[in-house]
Amino acid sequence: MKPAPFDYVRPASIDEACTILSEAGGGATVIAGGQTLVPLLNLRMSQPFVLVDIGAIPELRGVDRVVGGIRVGPMTRQADALEDQLLAQHLPAFVRALSHVGHHQTRNRGTIGGSVALGEPAAEMPATAVALGAEIEIASIRGTRRVPAEAFYLGPYMTVLEPDELVTGIIYPDWPQGHLVVFQELAQRPGDFALVGMVGALVIEGGLIQRVGLSWFGMGPTPMKMRRVEAELQGKAPDALDLKSLSRLAVSDAAPFDDHHASAEYRRTVGGRMFTRSIGDALALGEVA
Repeated sequence: MKPAPFDYVRPASIDEACTILSEAGGGATVIAGGQTLVPLLNLRMSQPFVLVDIGAIPELRGVDRVVGGIRVGPMTRQADALEDQLLAQHLPAFVRALSHVGHHQTRNRGTIGGSVALGEPAAEMPATAVALGAEIEIASIRGTRRVPAEAFYLGPYMTVLEPDELVTGIIYPDWPQGHLVVFQELAQRPGDFALVGMVGALVIEGGLIQRVGLSWFGMGPTPMKMRRVEAELQGKAPDALDLKSLSRLAVSDAAPFDDHHASAEYRRTVGGRMFTRSIGDALALGEVA
């Protein structure tokens, strides 16, 4: 099939893009890498009146150090982010998760902002933003605002983003050097969306877990933050943890569902085992270090 007719615009600035979105009255759709949107257009599952290509806006590209963290521009290609030394040094969990997104070919076109803004509940990037405590920077003709990633997602492919708003950055807070990376996913094939996955980071100082950020993906209608487990792990000695008991608590923070790929019960079972193995492996690496 071919897309329904639409007007195409390629603004040169954030202000111009926001003006176009505002004037479209909800009839515009933003295109970044197009890895999800173009198939939807071809299938006529998305039929915007105006397609707003933000690829020519330089402020939306790149990875920069900011006060208290790292800002990733939404138009930063996934392949470029994988090679970025700043991200590799300060956000290894981000890089680990990103390496499982799609395939080599799609990462050459796919963008960080496109993945974060789409809100696919089984995708790695939204869950990573939630786990690491990122904030989503949003602009419109009314001004700018920042929304915690945890509050950004409302449901499958549903976010707090208004029709006239544009994601202009994702800000990831600093994590101390030497923090432990937690990542594991189960997918039918490499590059597929995960049936079950988890991502996050742990900080151990003075023999105790001082900071935790963990999130499920593929385990509910949005990325599911493991709030109760985070609270339980805080301040605990790694060798005093009952991982099997914690795994049950972790699964209770999720909302697994039945679909044609797997049942909710399957996801609960796999999720519990995944949590035990992933946390155990991360803590073991911490002991070696």
